[in-house]
Amino acid sequence: MEIAEDGFIFSDDTQKIDALAVHHYLSTQSYWAQGIPFATVQKSIDNSLCFGIYKDKQQIGFARWITDRATFGYLADVYVEEPYRKLGLSKKLMALMLFHPDLQGLRRYMLATKDAHQLYAAYGFKPIAEPENLMAIIIQDLYQQA
Repeated sequence: MEIAEDGFIFSDDTQKIDALAVHHYLSTQSYWAQGIPFATVQKSIDNSLCFGIYKDKQQIGFARWITDRATFGYLADVYVEEPYRKLGLSKKLMALMLFHPDLQGLRRYMLATKDAHQLYAAYGFKPIAEPENLMAIIIQDLYQQA
């Protein structure tokens, strides 16, 4: 699935993903994956439904769904490079991803965010109704320990 609009390309073609660019952003600029090893990023790309945003063949945005493509999807590693923010690119990316054929009919779509609640709320995401039902094992600063 690929859409070209206003000089940008939005695509789920994994062959287009620049894993080095994704790693650079996640390891140096994200608040959630500081210091993540390249091999971990590559493995996450290989095992997820990934989407990229490109300008002049350069990767300027990324997102991935961790999904079984049947019942559950978890949205992760969403970013748009700083010079391209405030252009509506994340909204276009969200629309493309949510209508992707592999993500139709899922029972649950989830994500975690520190600062983009308004963006995701526009696409139907809501705070968990009964957060006490969810549990997690969270390893803080895992990539800084390595």
